[in-house]
Amino acid sequence: MTPLPEIYLFTPQSFAARQGLSTTGHRLSWGWTRWLVWRNARKRGCLASFHHAAASIIVGKGMSEPYIRACSLSKVFKSGGSDLVVFSNLSFEVYRGEMLALVGESGAGKSTLLHLLGGLDRPSSGAIYYGSRQITDLPDTGQADFRNREIGFVWQIHYLLPEFTALENVMMPLLIRGWARQRAAADSLAKLDDVGLRARASHRAGELSGGEQQRVVLARALVGKPSVLLADEPTGNLDFRTGGMIFDLLSDLHRSHGLTSVLVTHSLAFARRCDRVLSLEGGGLGSV
Repeated sequence: MTPLPEIYLFTPQSFAARQGLSTTGHRLSWGWTRWLVWRNARKRGCLASFHHAAASIIVGKGMSEPYIRACSLSKVFKSGGSDLVVFSNLSFEVYRGEMLALVGESGAGKSTLLHLLGGLDRPSSGAIYYGSRQITDLPDTGQADFRNREIGFVWQIHYLLPEFTALENVMMPLLIRGWARQRAAADSLAKLDDVGLRARASHRAGELSGGEQQRVVLARALVGKPSVLLADEPTGNLDFRTGGMIFDLLSDLHRSHGLTSVLVTHSLAFARRCDRVLSLEGGGLGSV
């Protein structure tokens, strides 16, 4: 295995110029630049080393700061007269613009951890920060508002409302914010166009294929312009080919929207295409 010859220190522009790589039509975000590093490493035959070094790659001064910080998280459920400890004292960081994969066996607590990161549940102890803002102690209404504005969710089960069209489903987060229906419809139709479903906007969920339903979910997750995308087995209910297409689309949207993303997946093939992979096992986190 050929090792990485150096830890890169660059801005997106300087790296592109140094490597002669075209960035036409792409936002030069941290996540996008890390993808350029990955492609460069792949061409040079040192991709395996990249996966181990990815967390150390610095992109410009001040651009690689942690955005999500989990500090000493524990989650304990009551089971009869005893405690069920899902995990204890977990601490990790997700860097701005990073696409992080969480893997592990069923029941390891991956979805529970994602729910905590998304403010859908509260830890038994510990804290979660987005930048300098702690969300753990926010009241329920504060967490709901934070989720609506800052986080896009993609689930294994699409949770589309069957009595509404694809367009109306995508509009829901904006209507909850109090947007006028006409404005919400215009932005939602544009987002459906981004995922290649503009022509299916008037179709109800049951009239769409599984892959189309997940694309509607992606549009719904991103229509509010979140800074973070949390995805729990986004390809889990799809065949491998369709799942690969959805993962490709998700990766493209991650880069083009400048997102910070955390994905739970059982697929190591998909996980290894992310910037970094963490494994949750035995109540602890480790690098893969």
